[in-house]
Amino acid sequence: MAFDMAKAKVYLRRLGPVGVLAVIAASLPAIGGFALLGSMAWTGPWLKAQGEWGVVIYIGAFAVLAGLAVLPTYAQAVVGGFAFGLAVGGPAAISGFAGAAMIGYLIAWRASGNRVMEIIKEQPKWQAVYDALLRSGRFKALLIVTLIRIPPNSPFAITNLVMAATRVRPLTYLIGTVVGMAPRTIAAAYIGSGLKDLDFANPYKSWMFIITVVITVIVVGIIGSIANKAVAKVTLGPNTPNHPRN
Repeated sequence: MAFDMAKAKVYLRRLGPVGVLAVIAASLPAIGGFALLGSMAWTGPWLKAQGEWGVVIYIGAFAVLAGLAVLPTYAQAVVGGFAFGLAVGGPAAISGFAGAAMIGYLIAWRASGNRVMEIIKEQPKWQAVYDALLRSGRFKALLIVTLIRIPPNSPFAITNLVMAATRVRPLTYLIGTVVGMAPRTIAAAYIGSGLKDLDFANPYKSWMFIITVVITVIVVGIIGSIANKAVAKVTLGPNTPNHPRN
């Protein structure tokens, strides 16, 4: 289906403040991510030089900057692994995006009001997904949130916005976010931890690391694809046109 710019503009006007947040969440993190990765050579060593406070600063900055949709979670996870190694950087990155998720949720909750729900009610397929997400019990809602978070191409800031606007329960949202995003975050931190030891003077070691990264990315992508199919099965009935069986 072709993108309808006129319809998109109408929706943005109707969404009010949350529409502005959506535009920011869809564009700013990508720009900020390139800037952060480009400065990693000095931000990583600086954070490590701060000792235990460096981890605290990293988690706090991660939470605020990702929560405000300034920086993406991937880039910040890579920096965490680069600065602190996988053992510390991985858990620190998970703590950071958990805090960021709650900040993004609270902002979107206050800004969205009932505007998003009014639009959802006008779209039967969206209403079906919403009903499956919020009206089928807490366990199923938790499963759906987790599955939505798993794919590597699931945008963090936009997903925060949508889930808050549709009034997903905060605890369900937080647990599903942490469980769903943990694998890809650990993978990003692992890549960051290997970058600081990358030595092109040792071709064997460098190629082994590159091969491991490629395999990691492929595995995360496969898991994400499985999760996407699982979301469709959980939220859409077998007689729905968009169901995988049809």
